[in-house]
Amino acid sequence: MRHYGFLPRPIPRTPGAFLPNGAGAKTGLNRAISDAGWGVFLTILADKAESAGREVIAVDPRNTSRKCPECGHTSAENRPTQAKFHCVPCGHTAHADTVGATNVLRAGLVRREAPPA
Repeated sequence: MRHYGFLPRPIPRTPGAFLPNGAGAKTGLNRAISDAGWGVFLTILADKAESAGREVIAVDPRNTSRKCPECGHTSAENRPTQAKFHCVPCGHTAHADTVGATNVLRAGLVRREAPPA
């Protein structure tokens, strides 16, 4: 489950029971705002790119900073820290943001060159 902002704290009433605090409503509202915000952002980005003669290619970002750009091995152990990338099998070392950007670029280029469905 994704976490959207801060939820209201539970208010204890009796042992094992709590007063309603609106957490469910806040979660739904935060999700709607987040989803609408990204939709608007992507629309504006696509319009700006088109006016500049560029294109926007959507890429699935999952595991892009955990996948080794050298050997293709994907593992959580490849990220010993937030900023560091060290591939366990092949030993490739780089900054995790650089690895993620390289993998996103490659995925975008693959999608761009793929024939339309």
